[in-house]
Amino acid sequence: MRKGKRSSRDSIVHPSSPDQATSTWRVFCAIEMPDAVRTLVARHIQQLQSQLPDVAASWSRQEKIHLTLKFLGSIPGDRVEDISQAADLTIKAFAPFPIVLGGSGTFPKNGPPRVLWIGINDSTGRLQELHQQLEDECSRLGFEPEERPFNPHLTIARLRMPRGPRELARAHLDLGFPSVEVLIRELSVYRSELGSGGSKYSVISTHKLSESLES
Repeated sequence: MRKGKRSSRDSIVHPSSPDQATSTWRVFCAIEMPDAVRTLVARHIQQLQSQLPDVAASWSRQEKIHLTLKFLGSIPGDRVEDISQAADLTIKAFAPFPIVLGGSGTFPKNGPPRVLWIGINDSTGRLQELHQQLEDECSRLGFEPEERPFNPHLTIARLRMPRGPRELARAHLDLGFPSVEVLIRELSVYRSELGSGGSKYSVISTHKLSESLES
């Protein structure tokens, strides 16, 4: 880092004990969505739940809605700092840039739907570039690259029960989602902890894109 420059890293949580440092952490890198977007997604979910209350689905909680760039899975606790380092290096060449949320879809393309999502339009191509830079930085540090093509989206539900997924998917597609522009200003590294009440997310570090690079 050049002298006189503030770090782009906003915060970081380190493993706080020898036991944590030798355990594994479930880690992913993502972009947090603004409150206004989370509210719109929550309303979309509520409408679907009202239309088909008997269809079982694992719905995304409003406070946990995010755009995943890379899922690392379980990694050694003493390597968490490496992911934060990769994220910090990734954002240095990026000024804040816009994406547009809009439309709705399902995964997989063929067969019973298992995931409901809200689409992302990366018209500038900067989101794809940010993702690729993050992949490159993680690979340099010895982490496995993602083999699947990057398909940015917001997951709103996972369908695990055999009854009703097609009806719910059709309602989701028919409902659609309005176009909303979001300015991407930072990239965060998260820890995901599994529990009986679902997963709990905590921010490990946040890395702000460079305002000085804006034209």
